[in-house]
Amino acid sequence: METVSIKMDGYFARNVDKVMKKHHYTTKTEFIREAIRDKIKQLEKEEQIARVHKMYGASKRKTTDAQLHDARERAFLELEKELQ
Repeated sequence: METVSIKMDGYFARNVDKVMKKHHYTTKTEFIREAIRDKIKQLEKEEQIARVHKMYGASKRKTTDAQLHDARERAFLELEKELQ
């Protein structure tokens, strides 16, 4: 396992301690690892959503409400498969 050190100003470090205690984290390492995991998941989700918007974005041709509904359903199903 690789060691990484970070510096925080006093106010930020106190806020981290306060949130850790409130949510029952035992160590800063545990708290920071989970925060990083959550951020990575969030960024990956945003990338997937951007891909869906790019693939199923605005069309230059006229589409019916039914066609739009079908396209949204397909996009949702594909995104759901990738995020599982």
